[in-house]
Amino acid sequence: MSGGVRLLGAGDIRGIAGQIGVRPTKKLGQNFVVEPGTVRQIAAIAAPRDGDVVLEVGPGLGSLTLALLERVAEVDARLIAVEIDPVLAAALPETIAARAPGAADRVDVVQADAMRVGPADVGAPTVLAANLPYNVAVPVVLHLLAAFPTLDRGVVMVQAEVAERMCAPPGSRVYGVPSAKLAWYAAARLAGTVPRSVFWPVPNVDSKLVAFTRHEPPVLDADWADTFRVIDAAFGQRRKTLRAALAGWAGSASEAERVLRDAGVDPGARGEALGIADFARIAQAGTVIAGVPTKYDS
Repeated sequence: MSGGVRLLGAGDIRGIAGQIGVRPTKKLGQNFVVEPGTVRQIAAIAAPRDGDVVLEVGPGLGSLTLALLERVAEVDARLIAVEIDPVLAAALPETIAARAPGAADRVDVVQADAMRVGPADVGAPTVLAANLPYNVAVPVVLHLLAAFPTLDRGVVMVQAEVAERMCAPPGSRVYGVPSAKLAWYAAARLAGTVPRSVFWPVPNVDSKLVAFTRHEPPVLDADWADTFRVIDAAFGQRRKTLRAALAGWAGSASEAERVLRDAGVDPGARGEALGIADFARIAQAGTVIAGVPTKYDS
């Protein structure tokens, strides 16, 4: 207990779930954290400061929500919890009132899909903290970074393999689309390992924490959507050279080579060798030489 906040343990989690008739579902990727040390670790990395608005995605039964409220209550900050499940969203305020009565006025619970939420729903959050379902982790993070330019930093718990891909540098064995697209918005790093034993139900995989800090786009006058189309094309045929992999995007292999050379990129290189600035320069050159690319969606 800290600052009048009582965190949830395994028995509490199962008790609340039983009271509201919730059984964790694979469809929604529901694995609830039952170990207080883990949520305190996430909240410590999120480190809310005066004036911050913390956005929590997928609060579930409230484990991480309460740990974040411990931190939020220590500074002049607020918390917004976005939950897609209407039953969980309805129950969360009661849990907060019972276990963090002194901080209940610091949090708003919004029932919404994180893949569709925008400023009209939650305002201008500055920090992201989330335990994300494995199947939507990367799309959710990319959507939120695109939708909220105010989102300055954050920490997410995801499947270990997904975390490694999100943080991989160019040339790494697991470097790919998630790595490159996330690098457009932010610098990401691995921030800890989470064993499967802290969840209920216990998943079949371990998890890791990914912390990120937003930075300026790598090429300020490049367009993110055009750049993401280049990334998709480059990794869509991973074993091919960029000249071949980008042929469909540019209109032909020869046109792809022209664009690549104009961008200062070796046409014989492969996508995994390029950093986000390289992809941005290719997209920028493509809009001038080959016309705005439209084939590949981000």
